[in-house]
Amino acid sequence: MKFVKRSSLYVLFVLSVLWISPLQARTFKIDPSHTNIGFEISHLVIATVEGRFDKFEGTFDFDEQSGKLNNLSVEIDSTSINTNEPDRDKHLRSDDFFKTATNPKLTFKSTQVDYNGNKPHKIHGELTMAGVTQPVTLDVNYKGLVNDPWGNEKLVFDAKTVINRKQWGINWNKTLDKGGLAVGEDVTIIIKGQAMRSTE
Repeated sequence: MKFVKRSSLYVLFVLSVLWISPLQARTFKIDPSHTNIGFEISHLVIATVEGRFDKFEGTFDFDEQSGKLNNLSVEIDSTSINTNEPDRDKHLRSDDFFKTATNPKLTFKSTQVDYNGNKPHKIHGELTMAGVTQPVTLDVNYKGLVNDPWGNEKLVFDAKTVINRKQWGINWNKTLDKGGLAVGEDVTIIIKGQAMRSTE
């Protein structure tokens, strides 16, 4: 009888933990005024072009005690691409690259998170770009939680990955007179971000 009672108490304890744990996770919104979603790509073989997206939004759930992160969802306005060169940006919005007329949004949705201790380390997910969806893994540097001078709780992080643009059907290129291609195939995505705890 004592064994049965202890087993029942243990089951109740486990169920209570499973019930309470999700309530500890809080929703955070990416703060666009303190976040940069940028990229680098080789240009003319020996040079590098940098760019960024100026309009985006995203949310995720985070439990500070366990370090668990879930439900990351990011939406980027592909028309907001900015390489500080209007003619180049116009070309990048065309069907040669991002096809923004028919695909005005880039999206990333997490599918799995790997942890180093109690910190998010890698975020696996699906990136939809130019109408094509492919798996991507972000290497994450979670820096912690801090309050800004106005009392807002901020989560600070960096993330990075390298993708091959041809996997998304972005194939445009030109061969240079002396050999080599005008634009590289590998794109390095670099994110330096802050997210604010949602009060909704």
